[in-house]
Amino acid sequence: MSIRLVTVAIRHEQDVVNARQRARQLAGLLGFEAQDQARIATAVSEIVRNAFRYAGGGEVEFSVEGERAPQLFNIQVQDRGPGIADLQTILDGGYRSETGMGLGIVGTRRLMDHFVIRSAPGGTSVTLKKLLPEKAALLTPAAAGRIAAALAAQAAATPLEEVQQQNRELLRTMDELRQRQEDLLALNTELEDTNRGVVALYAELEERADFLRRADETKSKFLSSMSHEFRTPLNSIRALTGLLLERSDGPLNDEQALQLDFVRKAAENLAEMVDDLLDIAKIEAGKIDVRPVEFQVQELFGALRGMLRPLLVSDNVALRFDAGDELPALETDEGKVSQILRNLISNALKFTERGEIRVTAEALDGGRSVAFAVADTGIGIAREDHERIFEEFTQVLSPLQARVKGTGLGLPLCRRLATLLGGKIELDSAPGEGSVFTVTLPVRYPGAEAAAATAAAQPAPAPPDPSLIPVLVVEDESDAQLVLEKMLRGSAYTGVPARTLRQAKEALARADPAVVLLDIQLGNETTWKWLAELKGTPGAPPVVVMTSVDDPRKSFALGADAYLHKPIERAALLQTLEQVARASVLVIDDDPAARYAIRKCFDDAPFRVIEATDAREGLRAAQMLHPELIVLDLNLPDRRGEDVLRDLAAVEATRSIPVVIATSERLTPELRSRLSGAVALIEKSALRREAFASIVQRLRPEPETS
Repeated sequence: MSIRLVTVAIRHEQDVVNARQRARQLAGLLGFEAQDQARIATAVSEIVRNAFRYAGGGEVEFSVEGERAPQLFNIQVQDRGPGIADLQTILDGGYRSETGMGLGIVGTRRLMDHFVIRSAPGGTSVTLKKLLPEKAALLTPAAAGRIAAALAAQAAATPLEEVQQQNRELLRTMDELRQRQEDLLALNTELEDTNRGVVALYAELEERADFLRRADETKSKFLSSMSHEFRTPLNSIRALTGLLLERSDGPLNDEQALQLDFVRKAAENLAEMVDDLLDIAKIEAGKIDVRPVEFQVQELFGALRGMLRPLLVSDNVALRFDAGDELPALETDEGKVSQILRNLISNALKFTERGEIRVTAEALDGGRSVAFAVADTGIGIAREDHERIFEEFTQVLSPLQARVKGTGLGLPLCRRLATLLGGKIELDSAPGEGSVFTVTLPVRYPGAEAAAATAAAQPAPAPPDPSLIPVLVVEDESDAQLVLEKMLRGSAYTGVPARTLRQAKEALARADPAVVLLDIQLGNETTWKWLAELKGTPGAPPVVVMTSVDDPRKSFALGADAYLHKPIERAALLQTLEQVARASVLVIDDDPAARYAIRKCFDDAPFRVIEATDAREGLRAAQMLHPELIVLDLNLPDRRGEDVLRDLAAVEATRSIPVVIATSERLTPELRSRLSGAVALIEKSALRREAFASIVQRLRPEPETS
């Protein structure tokens, strides 16, 4: 939706002043701050002055585009002058003249979010756009009417008054800069005084911290070293007792078998304690690895059910698992989550003589976290012991303690593992009422994004097949990235993932993608402004906006080449990529069988085949689409192929397009002479993929490798 605000005709010198004044007034009424008002007014003034000076006048139209916030303040300046001959040189910053022509255009381009200029002998059109502030109210036609009324009530300024206004803006900016400089000097003085006291305190704290750090490292090294030293003989004891119990070296009597079984169980209990000690030492030393993977809670519960069923030694206790409906998939370390729940369930089995142990899971915080609860009907824990049980080697005295041995390391390890995964453990228990241990974990491990960012920051490997077309996929959701990767699999494209704007900018420079698939919402940031910057850059790749934000008009206004609304279907995605990315081959032939044969020759090549059935249609398609290659038949219903070849060479837009002649006629020396402008001559009886592949390879030189 576009809402027109006002149009100013440029006929006289005073109109340049009026246009600048209207730009500043409208910017203020739309909610822009004073500095942005000055930028917009300056940009409009430069372009309008060029239109008056070099084209003798024109008009400037102010409007607002977009149906949702933030909308776009759109300024269109048009003239009917002779055009700008050295436009590209001016835009590249390489043009210099006595009048200063081009400096205003380059400066204006930096002041606005979006800048497009088109120039021809019939006139010049300049489009300036700037995103409205986030706090600005959505502009409706009714609000536009009020703005127009307020604008009409403001009197037009004279050139002298406008110069005075510019001077006031300049003085205000200089005053703000001077005030900021004074504040910075005062702050620096205060910081210098504070730093002298902090330096002494910091030195003392650093000395104590270094002592504590060395002590902690010594303890962790001791635990880690001793755990490994214990593990080696324990593994030997377990292996040897297993061999003896299997009677591999001869028979055993019952007493010997019983003694060996005691030895084996003692070794297994000691090995469990060593494993817990080693895990705690790794966590404290920061050397434990977290390997986030995506998994379902139902699958985790299924594995735990089979793993813990052998521990049910009595029919008086039931073990039940209950996963809530619509649980999200977790992206965290499945092994460590399983370890936490195994320890909690094992503890519950030890201290529950009858009743049940129920393991449940439910989504919290709108699906951003999951709470696992292990509830038992056991002896319970007194409130004063709720924190003590999470300390290493601490055990609470109870009637069952003599029968169930433990090390006091299981619960402390569970808390440390939960904290490592970004979660927490809570306990609700009372003597004789059972216990409920609740583990709350984020659905996505907090370090998963950092790991993904680190992986994305590494140089992307070269595509295994050089014919694959790189596509930059700017999408922050891992599942959406995976879906798009699967959609591109088996096609002529390969995805280059980016989950943040920083990654997108790095990948854009590194991978040189043919297309950018751009999501508008990346976490807490939007990509509207980057879309405008990208499309304002010369040589930028085409951009396909793929989003659930329903505002295609804004997407196209900022330069998007295509728009896809989520959820996206594979056929629609590939069709859109073919339209914007793949080079095209134009086949001009009235024989459908011949067109089909030629089209099949390009099935495995990254080309989109366009068909035309006569010379008139083919010439029009060549001028509009500018294909990379034209395959031309000689015997067309309306003209001869030689004439089409001559017409293509006579037009600037099609002169550089290579043409391949595919014909059934006998190629005599005279005919070959008339077709000398073609890059190749092929008889239709010899249409082969290899022939066209060889031609394309000649036309596309191999890229230089460093």
